[in-house]
Amino acid sequence: MPKDTRDVADVTTDPATAATGKTAVLYRMALPNHLCPAGQKARWLLKSKGYEVDDRLFRERPEVDAFKEEYDVPTTPQVWIEGERVGGYDALRQKLTDYDPDATTYTPVMYLFAVAAATALALSIGFLGTISWQTLGWFISVSMILLGMQKLRDIEGFTTMFLNYDLLARRWVPYAYVYPWVETGAGILMTGMLLTPLAAPAALFIAMVGAISVFKAVYIDKRELKCACVGGNSNVPLGFVSLTENLMMMGMAIVMLFQIIF
Repeated sequence: MPKDTRDVADVTTDPATAATGKTAVLYRMALPNHLCPAGQKARWLLKSKGYEVDDRLFRERPEVDAFKEEYDVPTTPQVWIEGERVGGYDALRQKLTDYDPDATTYTPVMYLFAVAAATALALSIGFLGTISWQTLGWFISVSMILLGMQKLRDIEGFTTMFLNYDLLARRWVPYAYVYPWVETGAGILMTGMLLTPLAAPAALFIAMVGAISVFKAVYIDKRELKCACVGGNSNVPLGFVSLTENLMMMGMAIVMLFQIIF
C-alpha cells in the first residue's frame, strides 16, 4: 500500500483540518469487488497538479454508507482542498482545470475529422500509392460514416436536437430517425464506390435539406442552438460545422452523379 494511502478505519483526523496547503484529502472506495474509477482519476489529477494526497480508502460498504450520511453527500469520491470540501471528481476537475461541462466546443468534431482525414490518407497511400482527388472523396465519405454513427449511438438524443431546426423533420418526425441511417449508408457506399445511382441522390437530398435548414435557423432566424451533427447532448454550436457537413455531402454527391451521367 502506498505510504499516503490509509484505510478509513485507521483515520481520525478531520478532513477539513488535514487539507491544508498542498495536501488534499481524498475519500474513495476500494472494496473487494469494486475499485472506484472516479476515485483513481481524482487521485491522479490531484498528484498531477502538485498535491500530496491523503488517500483514505473505504474497504467495506457500511463505511461508505456511514460516510455519506455523516457528510450528507450522494456519492464518493469526495475531495477536500484548503480546508473545504470540493466534491467529487467532476467538481474537482472543474476547480483544477479549465473544464466547463456547459461550454460550447468544437473538440468532438475536430477529433472526428482528424480520424476521417487519417483514414482517407491511409486508404489513398495503401491502395493508390499516392494522394489524389480520391483522397478528398474518401475523407468526405468516411466523415459521413463517423458522423452517422455518432447520431445512431444515441438516436433519441439526436432526434430531439435535430427537431429543433431541421425543416423536413419538423413536418415529418420519422425523417429524424431515417436521417442517420441514410447518412451512414450513403457514406459506406460512397467509400466503396458502390451503388452510386442510389447513394449519391440520397446523400444529395438529405444534404440539401440539412443545409437549407441550418442556414435558415442560424443565419436568417438568428437562433442559438446546439448542433446534432455529432449526436445528441453535444455542446457543438449549430452553424459552420453542420453547414460544412451538408455542403461536403452535396459536393461529393454532385461529383459522383456527374461522373455517372458524363
